[in-house]
Amino acid sequence: MLSKTLLVSAYVLISYCTFGQGLKIGDKAPDFNLKSTEGKQVSLSAIQGNKGAIVVFTCNNCPFSIAYEDRIIALHKKFSSLGYPVIAINPNDAVKVPEESFKHMRKRAKEKSFPFVYLQDESQETAKAYGATRTPHVFIVQKDTDGSYILKYIGAIDNNTDDPDAADKKYVDNAVNELLLGNTVSLTNTKAIGCSIKWKKP
Repeated sequence: MLSKTLLVSAYVLISYCTFGQGLKIGDKAPDFNLKSTEGKQVSLSAIQGNKGAIVVFTCNNCPFSIAYEDRIIALHKKFSSLGYPVIAINPNDAVKVPEESFKHMRKRAKEKSFPFVYLQDESQETAKAYGATRTPHVFIVQKDTDGSYILKYIGAIDNNTDDPDAADKKYVDNAVNELLLGNTVSLTNTKAIGCSIKWKKP
């Protein structure tokens, strides 16, 4: 007979796999139409003049997301003018975690002077479509010749949450640079480290 610990572990694994199913490298990225902290509706397809995007599922309250905020800002400042802007999306249930409300999103965006759009995925359908499970969780997409977006990278920003200067593997930075050079991304998948997304009750 399975022990209680094994049963709990199995349940966690099944839950992770269920929510982890989403996009694979080479898939077309679903479009979305989400409200930004500036009160505007933003869709992937409507962004003009870009070659792709760095889609980051993040939030206000997770220590991992907070630790990466300055690095996400730096990625946008480095790559936005080169055609790869950051699109930040908060997928957390604000009923379960009030600090993730739209009001708090606007407050956080103002406090940190976010140079990128910060969108609320209130229905959580975008996070589910992409297969996001953590905050932060990055999906790099590249625009195809037909105007659709193709997924090129999924995972973490780098390999050191605590100290950006100690990160010797800058996954997102390297992936975007490879795409800008017209090369294939050499490392397409890494494990996203962060807080679990706070899903709505079924």
